[in-house]
Amino acid sequence: MKQLLFFSKNKNKIIEINKIFYKFNLKLLSLNDIGISVEPEETGQTFEENAKIKSDYGFNQTGIPCFADDSGICIESLNWRPGVLSKRFLNNFKSKEDCFKRIIDSVKSKDKQSAYFKTSISLTIKSDQNIIFNGRIDGKISSKIKGEFGFGYDPIFIPKDYKKTLAELSTNKKNEMSHRSIATTKLINFLSN
Repeated sequence: MKQLLFFSKNKNKIIEINKIFYKFNLKLLSLNDIGISVEPEETGQTFEENAKIKSDYGFNQTGIPCFADDSGICIESLNWRPGVLSKRFLNNFKSKEDCFKRIIDSVKSKDKQSAYFKTSISLTIKSDQNIIFNGRIDGKISSKIKGEFGFGYDPIFIPKDYKKTLAELSTNKKNEMSHRSIATTKLINFLSN
């Protein structure tokens, strides 16, 4: 396999994935490289289903082995939501800060801090044949919005055994232990063997 398509336009995700792949002698393409502008609707009920929809679409459009991820945060005080709707949930607010404050208020009022991030990666090598790799990190919601690094919900998520949010950790540190890194490392191990 000389080329591999990462089905994403999210530049933060692309940078993060490329940093994880840097040791691996494989050309990683993104949607920006091959000019796919239409993305399929993510209608899955789980992270795995959404990842599969995207990797199948990318493979069927290009014939290039394709992987896609779907990730999100699950928060105890919100009954383990927003989950697969994490991006939409964030976009429903005027700003990220408004969203984060709402989550922090919910945590305080219900006294439930637990949360976890999950990533599911689907790899499509042949039509309708998928291999799924999952990654998860447990932690809690911070009492304050903290940090300049990362993206998404990183400024309010503190990983287990850490005192800082993901947004306060360097990209390298985050890539050593993030949900996306765990799933991507499983994918790389599979491709290496």
